[in-house]
Amino acid sequence: MDFSLSSEQTAIFDMAYEFGQEHIAPFARDWEKQGTIPKELWPKVAQLGLGGIYVSDEMGGSGLSRLDATLVFEALAMACPSVSAFLSIHNMCGGMIDRYGDPETRARWLPRLCQMDLI
Repeated sequence: MDFSLSSEQTAIFDMAYEFGQEHIAPFARDWEKQGTIPKELWPKVAQLGLGGIYVSDEMGGSGLSRLDATLVFEALAMACPSVSAFLSIHNMCGGMIDRYGDPETRARWLPRLCQMDLI
């Protein structure tokens, strides 16, 4: 059995890692001291498609697998575990709405969650 990452999975990890190192790591210590994550970060996260990791393409999400998501959260945790944990929880909520919500609920909440207009 081959447990190697695909080239797409490697690219996902690299993208999240580079984003974290550029936009999160330099500020993480200050954010931790302040007990906050600035809201200006979330639109940047959304531009990468990370606001709806588990949400289907049709609802504006990325439709990534659990392994893909794990790679994202691991890479971001290298910059700041708090940001990674927060984003993981945000995505779990979106994933549950996408999977179990009725069409009206999905249409009402998912596009804004994926764009990180709602957190």
